[in-house]
Amino acid sequence: MKVVILAGGYGTRISEESQVRPKPLVEIGGRPIIWHIMKIYSHYGFNDFVILCGYKGEMLKQYFRDFMLTTGDVVFDLAQNSMKIVPREVEPWRVTLVDTGQETMTGGRLKRVAHLLDDTFCLTYGDGVADIDIGTLVRHHKEGGRWATVTAVEQPGRFGALHLLPHDPIVHGFREKGPEDGGLINGGFFVLEPKVIDFIDNDSTVWEREPLERLVAANQLQAFRHHGFWQPMDSLRDKMVLENLWKGGDAPWKVWGKEPAMPAAAPRMRAV
Repeated sequence: MKVVILAGGYGTRISEESQVRPKPLVEIGGRPIIWHIMKIYSHYGFNDFVILCGYKGEMLKQYFRDFMLTTGDVVFDLAQNSMKIVPREVEPWRVTLVDTGQETMTGGRLKRVAHLLDDTFCLTYGDGVADIDIGTLVRHHKEGGRWATVTAVEQPGRFGALHLLPHDPIVHGFREKGPEDGGLINGGFFVLEPKVIDFIDNDSTVWEREPLERLVAANQLQAFRHHGFWQPMDSLRDKMVLENLWKGGDAPWKVWGKEPAMPAAAPRMRAV
């Protein structure tokens, strides 16, 4: 199953960092946040990534081009005029980086890679981490039978809420926070069927607006409630929160390095 990562935005709310690099390359603990996101998915056996580039996308390409060089040892044999990379860190990743346009909106970026998505796939943002069980999320999506699943998370104050009813996974709309759902919001970590791309018009379509609203109207958007850790990196303050957790050895999203996990088994469901 492919994992699509939105990595093309300008990151204007963290301009202190994004002026010199795309936000997914902003580092937490000496590693780009996109590396942390990929490690989460990889822990559950999802290793086929499609990264949607835009602003400073060439830097993302350079990062993965040089990944082995920067994470391994290098032996220079000057007499033989040769160089050998000795890997110290090997990831089982297949990474496809696609230039989806500097001004393209989130929905438009996804539509531009429709030709790569012929089966159920994951979609998330390149600036947020969580201790979410991806295998359970995918199983929830399969069992629900809808075209789209969004991870609903708790985050006070800054975001509009999903309209969810108690014990009901179906998303009924988007509104201000209310007491019946605890103010759950869109936390990314989607699982989608290729059919959802039909709900995207063009490059100017924002995924979080018309496509999700249309999926709601079609009764095809369900939620996966995640009550654990979730943290976006929207600002320099958010970056420092994540950095301090990592330095303190208390990074809840660091699920890798523990007992290996694999995706939960579930029957395949293709779009109709």
